Amino acid sequence: MLDNINTYLTEALGPAGPLIAMGVLGVFFIIMTLPILLTRKEDPFDRLAGSGTRVQAPKKDGAEKIHLREQQKGPKLDKFAAYLEPQDQQEFSARRLKLIQAGYRGKTAVRTYYFLQMSLGLLGLVLGGLYTLLLGGDADLKWTMIQTFGPGLAGYYGPSYWVDKRREKRQGEILDGFPDALDLMLVCIEAGQSLDQAIQRVAKEIAPSAPALSEEFTMVSNEMRAGKERAVVLKDMSERCDIQDISAFATVMIQSAAFGTSLGDALRVYASEMRDKRVTRAEEKANTLPTKMTLCTMMFTVPPLLIIMVGPSVFSIYTEMIMK
Repeated sequence: MLDNINTYLTEALGPAGPLIAMGVLGVFFIIMTLPILLTRKEDPFDRLAGSGTRVQAPKKDGAEKIHLREQQKGPKLDKFAAYLEPQDQQEFSARRLKLIQAGYRGKTAVRTYYFLQMSLGLLGLVLGGLYTLLLGGDADLKWTMIQTFGPGLAGYYGPSYWVDKRREKRQGEILDGFPDALDLMLVCIEAGQSLDQAIQRVAKEIAPSAPALSEEFTMVSNEMRAGKERAVVLKDMSERCDIQDISAFATVMIQSAAFGTSLGDALRVYASEMRDKRVTRAEEKANTLPTKMTLCTMMFTVPPLLIIMVGPSVFSIYTEMIMK
């Protein structure tokens, strides 16, 4: 069916018929999408501004009245915030949590993510169209569509791929430095410090070796000092990290405080378990090396060995056949 459409467009519009049809179709979709993007619910602050009611700032040497809305957002991409951020609160929270887990904690992280996704997608689509128009040649319709829309799809999904990789890398760093942090925390607690002081000290000491984990412990320490409940803070940490070991650590700390058991004993047992799990992970990686190196061995060792062993015999047989 695609070949028939390609033939029809080529006969009707010339060699560039398929490209012209895709361009017209893209413009049509953009025109149909614009009303949806530009239509949004009226903001209560907009109604406040429209009614002429202003919120007056503290007067300092004749300071002028300012809008309450002006102090809500940062200086970049503010006027596009309604289009660059999901209107569904659940989707917005899920995307923000994923960015936090990747290490992007800024207030405008979600807005910047969607802006990069949109701009890179459009840029890839433009580059793909230019490549198809200038260097595409007489390719068939399938290859033309791949050349045109492929870079756009790669640019659109590029930020998501980058965030996923950063998230996995950050979780690996936290997981590698977690047993050492528990050992240091156990030493601090057995030396007479409280859990809040131990977490603050651990965050400072492990910063050079595990900056991601140090950042999490620093946030936990700051939230505790601000008066937030310890159980809530630890649960928030486990949610931000999204690692099973961190969640188990938060559960151990909460249960130890709830049942009145010794915090040092609980940490000692859990730290020993984390060290064993780290050794187990290292052994698993070591056991997978032979399997991963099998392909490299077959590609780079077996062919030269066969050439050395079989090559002279093949050459001798070939020479005898020529002599006869």
